[in-house]
Amino acid sequence: MAKITADTLIADCIKLNPDSAQILLSCGMHCLGCAMAHGETIGQAVNVHGQDLDALLEKLNEGLED
Repeated sequence: MAKITADTLIADCIKLNPDSAQILLSCGMHCLGCAMAHGETIGQAVNVHGQDLDALLEKLNEGLED
């Protein structure tokens, strides 16, 4: 299975890990309702919202099969 990285689009992240929507929301990243979310990467969203990229990627990749 693919791994979620800073370059993963938010829309693709949700496809890879259905729990990612709740993870993003719990971090205050309400990107899901934004029109830009379909073309925005996790890395871009982290920069805008001031989150820790490594910690967020770890959460988003939890439970994904290799």
